[in-house]
Amino acid sequence: MIIRSAEFVISNARAEACPRHSLPEYAFIGRSNVGKSSLINCLTGRKGLAKTSATPGKTLLINHFIINGEWYIVDLPGYGYAKRSKKQQEELRRIIDHYIALREELTCLFVLIDSRIPPQTIDLDFIRRAGAAGVPLAVVFTKADGLSKTKLELNIKRFLDALREDWEEIPPYFVTSSTKRVGTDELLDYIDGINNELQGAGK
Repeated sequence: MIIRSAEFVISNARAEACPRHSLPEYAFIGRSNVGKSSLINCLTGRKGLAKTSATPGKTLLINHFIINGEWYIVDLPGYGYAKRSKKQQEELRRIIDHYIALREELTCLFVLIDSRIPPQTIDLDFIRRAGAAGVPLAVVFTKADGLSKTKLELNIKRFLDALREDWEEIPPYFVTSSTKRVGTDELLDYIDGINNELQGAGK
């Protein structure tokens, strides 16, 4: 897939206020500082499209971007940032849960996982909860350039093994590096394949 255009559309804090349309919508979510904005910028080839920051937890709203005028990328707030107040954490969880539960346009939820660290309970619980709700999802391992190939493969295996404890068939997964532009073509091809299927089905 070639990205010809990528434009910011709107930010808001309520799923009910998200733009109404009939186009596929691909949402990206993960723990704070997992590299979500960097991946979105890498996928679209637009360095400043999604705002990146060295400070975790900067994305506090649901951000919509229209791609090629044909489908949307949605940048969701990160979860699990411990320095937020309990009230802020509860509000962000409400924003995320409402979007996932209410958003009929949601075509696939990409859950980003930091490949450099062992499996985290918060990530596994989130995927388990989304799966139980019937949300179509895929796992995206980020920052794959941050460790050796052997260590990378071990961390991914551990995470997938942990998923298999709850899933008969694990979701599709991708290994990426925004710095090295690894895995982005595979991710875009996956999105392109879904879009083509939807068009063939007349959605």
